[in-house]
Amino acid sequence: MNNAAERPLNGDVEEEDDDDDADLEAWERTYAEDRSWEALQEDESGLLRPIDTTAIYHAQYRRRLRNLAATAATARIQKGLIRYLYIVVDLSKAASERDFRPSRMAVIGKQVEVFIREFFDQNPLSHVGLVTIKDGIANCITELGGSPESHINALMGKLECSGDASLQNALDLVLGCLNQIPSYGHREALILYSALSTCDPGDLMETIQKCKKSKIRCSVIGLAAEMFVCKHLCQETGGTYSVALDESHFKELILEHAPPPPAIAEYATANLIKMGFPQRSAEGSVAICTCHEEAKAGGGYTCPRCKVRVCELPTECRICGLTLISSPHLARSYHHLFPIVMFDEVSPSQNDSSRSFPNTCFGCQESLLSQGNKPGLSVVCPKCKQQFCLDCDIYIHESLHNCPGCESSRHSKSVTAS
Repeated sequence: MNNAAERPLNGDVEEEDDDDDADLEAWERTYAEDRSWEALQEDESGLLRPIDTTAIYHAQYRRRLRNLAATAATARIQKGLIRYLYIVVDLSKAASERDFRPSRMAVIGKQVEVFIREFFDQNPLSHVGLVTIKDGIANCITELGGSPESHINALMGKLECSGDASLQNALDLVLGCLNQIPSYGHREALILYSALSTCDPGDLMETIQKCKKSKIRCSVIGLAAEMFVCKHLCQETGGTYSVALDESHFKELILEHAPPPPAIAEYATANLIKMGFPQRSAEGSVAICTCHEEAKAGGGYTCPRCKVRVCELPTECRICGLTLISSPHLARSYHHLFPIVMFDEVSPSQNDSSRSFPNTCFGCQESLLSQGNKPGLSVVCPKCKQQFCLDCDIYIHESLHNCPGCESSRHSKSVTAS
């Protein structure tokens, strides 16, 4: 009887467990919540080994490539090289929810930083601005610009959640800013929405029609459940709507907006744009920088038209309005117009039956053999017939945008001809 009396009830046990979790350090809670046992699988010999996610990631990547190739085959695709994108971040009280670890707000801040860097890497001639929603008000924290660091620093200093979200106020603010963009620029808005409601001062449907009339392509990534008004906004303006399941899925969804989307045929007008290629100033020279409105020594670039100093490229001269870029920026923008064809997959059985395939990757020179000297998964270029590993396949299509095998064969032919 005494033992039974001293034995704690189930509720007491649960409270003690909760107290133990609360006493854990932050780094200990990270491991406790990671559910790392789910990343293990049993091999043929009965041993536990970590799951190899390379093949899974590569399958997702190639599925995305096939979708893009199918779209390009069925329609005449025209893409804009100069994009003007506003990223709208929902910082209402819904962003403080902890269904994403450690919170939705922290995950959004982390992935927006990754997205901004990737966006400028793939779109060096484009511009980005940041808008936040909190307390029913939309605030523009950065104007359209080409400096990733200024956008990231401004966002990290504003990550605080409060109040309700207002989708209409955010769209009105973006609408007013993008209406000043010249006709050759592609106007876009990417909304990262955490709330399940919107507190608007007027008719949201009228604002959506104004965005459609102004040719603004609005896309929404939700962090909660699907909302009809967000889906209606994307359908009317030609954008995409999706809901993130977890952090990795959210990262995949937001990075899909880094490459330029297909332009709507009636909106895609071809224009000649005046651009300047400024020279870099001497290191010892001192001049007033128009970006920061202060004297700076060394570095910077000189506008070829009005001769003022700017800090970085690409940008727009604040004095004469000339678009200032460098030749590498212009060259990097064209790979979206001439993408590399999708490589063909080579299964291990094909490698076994055909001795013509090499055992090393043409790109990184690493072995293509898996454990037990058996051929692993690989891909082959349909033009030059060189074989690559999965990592090089992703690097070539997402970063390099040139096939090393085709370029080396082209170089060898030119040397032979000379």
